[in-house]
Amino acid sequence: MHDLNPVELTNGSVTIGGRPILRGVDLTVEPGQFVALMGANGSGKSTLVRALVGLWPLSAGDLRLFGTPIGEYDAWSRLGFVPQRASAESGVPASVWEVVASGRLTRRALFRPMSRPDRAAVDHAIEVVGLQEKARDRISSLSGGQQQRALIARALAGEPELFFLDEPTAGVDVPNQQALADTLATLKEHGSTIVLVAHELGPMVPLIDRALVMRDGRIAYDGEPLDDHEVHEPAFGEAHGHHHHREAARHDHVPHVAAPLDRGP
Repeated sequence: MHDLNPVELTNGSVTIGGRPILRGVDLTVEPGQFVALMGANGSGKSTLVRALVGLWPLSAGDLRLFGTPIGEYDAWSRLGFVPQRASAESGVPASVWEVVASGRLTRRALFRPMSRPDRAAVDHAIEVVGLQEKARDRISSLSGGQQQRALIARALAGEPELFFLDEPTAGVDVPNQQALADTLATLKEHGSTIVLVAHELGPMVPLIDRALVMRDGRIAYDGEPLDDHEVHEPAFGEAHGHHHHREAARHDHVPHVAAPLDRGP
């Protein structure tokens, strides 16, 4: 099982309200890769994330998670999805520990109380992101960067093999960006497959194995990591479409990675 690609997307398209948003995307992510998915706002990267985690249906194409077609896939505990920080608090008062504990739901039978291993996994996840001293605090009392780390801990608590993070550093100060990078470095060392959606990489740069850049609903670049300024050049597609393509050629017809989970509000 472990040698199957975590995600394979072939000719994936998404249409929303009659408008094509993703157009014929082919993407594979291999086990243990750390992939950065980049591009300007409106380029399609957020839609691609949601399609990969099963939140947006494909209008065309084929998506497989660990070799299983998305429509038949049920091993959600293998996947960890970290949404943007806006969904960290739902209006219900909850402690950091409670939020992180919700990440164990994919590992437990419905309505069963938490076991000792469940609690140990929650404590470990909080420790990995460095929030031990905040575990009993309300999630709403944390800074934006700390809330983002709590969301990563929630995904981590489920002990997944594949992580998908949607812009975890957006609006986060530099010390918390570094804390996030340190957390992801730990996951990478443990062999996790990671797909990171980012506008800019900052302290994540040394961790990235492969960069994908979206433009107009397509993948304009697939290859070695790029500097932030290269990604956002106006003529990116033309200037870099064939740049570094020794690396890109190996991935051109391979599909991409997703991480589902957070299907609730």
